[in-house]
Amino acid sequence: MSTVVSVVTPSGKGGKDVELPAEFFGVKVNIPLIHQVVVAQQAAARQGSHATKTRGAVRGGGRKPYRQKGTGRARQGSVRAPQYAGGGTVHGPVPRSYVQRTPKKMKAAALRAALSDRTSHGRVSVVSAFVAGEQPSTSAAIAVLRAAVGETGARLSRSVLVVANADDELTRKSLRNAVGVCVLATGQLNTYDVLVNDHIVFTQAALSEFTGEAPAEDAPAKAKPAATEAAVTEDAPAKAKAAAKDKADTEHTSAAEDKPAAEDKLAPRRTRAARASAGGDKPEEDQQ
Repeated sequence: MSTVVSVVTPSGKGGKDVELPAEFFGVKVNIPLIHQVVVAQQAAARQGSHATKTRGAVRGGGRKPYRQKGTGRARQGSVRAPQYAGGGTVHGPVPRSYVQRTPKKMKAAALRAALSDRTSHGRVSVVSAFVAGEQPSTSAAIAVLRAAVGETGARLSRSVLVVANADDELTRKSLRNAVGVCVLATGQLNTYDVLVNDHIVFTQAALSEFTGEAPAEDAPAKAKPAATEAAVTEDAPAKAKAAAKDKADTEHTSAAEDKPAAEDKLAPRRTRAARASAGGDKPEEDQQ
């Protein structure tokens, strides 16, 4: 079942309602799946550059410290052995990659489950915009953010994740210095950031981009090309028929123009044959 939330405007008041699709914000929460995806995400963030030196990599220790026999002590071959201070490390960490392969469908399912968990607790909000003008304003954006999450104090008591479009520089600049606020683009939204923040606030444009639904303002613009395409499809048979007719007329005209030329070539032969049958001049072959 879809969830309906009220869109907060830059004036701080509630605007029209928007529906959160159930396929993104109303699925069953799979905690083991979320845990697996978050662990893989944190493991992939590790550099894996840790390293230690073995007794062969430590500088020095090339000389035997004392003779093999006769001292009463245990035999030693180098002062860089692991049992010496300053010696090498045995079975120490080596540089490696901690990346775990996680299928894309598992990542998407974990993100939907995390968003559904926040939605079920009433911690997902939508705003039309954070700033009314064209200039960034942190104070105005914070005021809208407090109205969206229901905070009454001057500061945010809980961390908030703001999701905006990648090209929304106005929102990013307005909230980049705000304490307790994390701003992400729609394509950067992930399970860990959803869980580590208490509230999730979408801009209306970012919500439409994330769910794959076009904004209401773009609906008529997209319907017009569809109507034009339908008209072109309907005119296609008529245009094809007219083109075929023109081609047939051209071929007929070409054939009519070629016929007199062929008759002109046969005219001298017919004249000589007619003279021979009338008893007049004989053809050149008979005179020879």
